[in-house]
Amino acid sequence: MRKISLAIALLLAGIAGASAQNYPSRPITMVVALPAGGAVDALARVMAEHMKVTLGQPIIVENMGGAGGTLSINRVVRSPADGYTLGMGTLGQYVIAGAIYPVRYDLLTDLVPVALLPSVPYWMTARKTLPANTLLELVAWLKANKASASTVGTGSPARFCGMAFQKATGTDFQFVPYRGGAPALQDLVSGNLDLNCDLAANSLSQYRSGNIKVYAVMAKERWFAAPEIPTTDEAGVPGVHIGTWHGIWAPKDTPPDVVARLNTAANAAMADPATRQRIADLGMSPPAAALQSPAAFAAFHKAEIEKWHPIVKAAGFVPE
Repeated sequence: MRKISLAIALLLAGIAGASAQNYPSRPITMVVALPAGGAVDALARVMAEHMKVTLGQPIIVENMGGAGGTLSINRVVRSPADGYTLGMGTLGQYVIAGAIYPVRYDLLTDLVPVALLPSVPYWMTARKTLPANTLLELVAWLKANKASASTVGTGSPARFCGMAFQKATGTDFQFVPYRGGAPALQDLVSGNLDLNCDLAANSLSQYRSGNIKVYAVMAKERWFAAPEIPTTDEAGVPGVHIGTWHGIWAPKDTPPDVVARLNTAANAAMADPATRQRIADLGMSPPAAALQSPAAFAAFHKAEIEKWHPIVKAAGFVPE
């Protein structure tokens, strides 16, 4: 009996090894945890376009927003652990939302981190007709007027950015939830919203086109994509620093060889000069080399969960 069990184990190991060695043999689906049209979707498509060259198979980008991105993560978690269904999202969906929504998965045990992707800061934007022209003028205007600000999902980094700004300036404005960055930006451009602490890459093109105002970038250093915009420290509201990062995950038990192939493909995309320029055009910065392995990304993801979950729970958010 022991010999039979050993033989079965060796057979299964051989099948798994062969499967990983032949991977991928068909198209891969990348489930993006936000609607189409925003900066996260744009990054996913840029990455997929180059990764398919390395992997030799198409990568189909599928957008699945809703419930703070938890619906898309649940889809990934319940998919076969064969490397053909991946999840792509940000700090908002793969860290913060897990502390707000009643999810049926564990972010650390039900997912395998594949690759850390580029990061980007947030910045304070406003409709172009808003009278204030500097960040301190915006603070004064907010104290004298009722205002609305968009936020993508419950407890998103944009929401925390807005809350941090309110606390630092003693201002108050109403948050209006949106399913994605693209529709929120549309309402800002049309003047239906007053302001938005937005993912900078999401609204960069609208800023460059003169369709919105931008007062400050929420970072310690100026943003390379718009170096003329001051930091919050320089603009008179020091200490408000908010940014986000992106990543790719696979279901737990995905073979390590498959994860390694996907990681290699993602890093090759970020190292390719043409793709790297396209990422820079989105205003995003690739991760440091020390964070580009699956193990390093796993440690980083765990640290972010340990950092953010107490903050989110203390804020008392409830699903919207």
